[in-house]
Amino acid sequence: MVQKATRLGGRSRTGRPLGHATRGTTNPNRMRRVDRWMTGPQGWRLRPGVTGAPPIAVDLGYGASPATAVEFFERVRAVSPRARVFGIEIEPERVARGTALDLDGLEFRLGGFEIPVSSPVTVIRAFNVLRQYDEADVAGIWDTMTSRLTENGVLIEGTCDEIGRRSSWVAVTRDGPQSLSISLRFGAFTLPSDVAERLPKALIHRNIEGERIHDFLRAADAAWLAAAPLASFGNKQRFVAMCRSLRATGWPICDSAARWRLGEMTVRWEAVAPRTGELAHVA
Repeated sequence: MVQKATRLGGRSRTGRPLGHATRGTTNPNRMRRVDRWMTGPQGWRLRPGVTGAPPIAVDLGYGASPATAVEFFERVRAVSPRARVFGIEIEPERVARGTALDLDGLEFRLGGFEIPVSSPVTVIRAFNVLRQYDEADVAGIWDTMTSRLTENGVLIEGTCDEIGRRSSWVAVTRDGPQSLSISLRFGAFTLPSDVAERLPKALIHRNIEGERIHDFLRAADAAWLAAAPLASFGNKQRFVAMCRSLRATGWPICDSAARWRLGEMTVRWEAVAPRTGELAHVA
């Protein structure tokens, strides 16, 4: 089990970073889909607060190369020019590679789930980090990270394939998990359920009969197949039809056609949450 940091201290009892080193695998532009969501539908979170203080964004576990942390910085700064961005890694060598870049506004620090930043954080992106943990660890890890968020802050925790064509992530606030987003590149999937192997740790082992995520992916597949006649007009129209069909049958699909045309959809957490365990909690 992961050693949980206290809410007050934000550090482990040993003073060491919380967590384990990831494999470090990364590729440029791998996170483009989640970053587009973060700066689009969630971009309002990056506006300066009432005090006018610049928002703080954290890329946790960016891997062996700082490439995706630099992209994260550029995308955050595009919507919030005064934002402070931190790349955090548990491996000193990885931190050293990032620090060598010396970019104004982007700082690299040694750390883990405790998020070693002095002020509350607006956005934490933790991608491909929890895959090596047990499902039983997830609730505690989420709790530790979200304790570092501002009132309107969000943790974006998820997984994607090596080149970012299939992605999924959970949006978690201080009130708990809010939604699951799925993002698929047209041409890189046959059925929406192809994202199953890239589900976040909270759900990847729940894609079985009797679980909500399994029901949702089956419903998405059925709606995608039913919309096959629209394929001649393009996959964008077909994906939009699928999302409309899911919503019409009671699935709480968020956003609008503008986002669905990107091959992306977000569903409320209660519709896909595990039926048992700590992660079954609905905010």
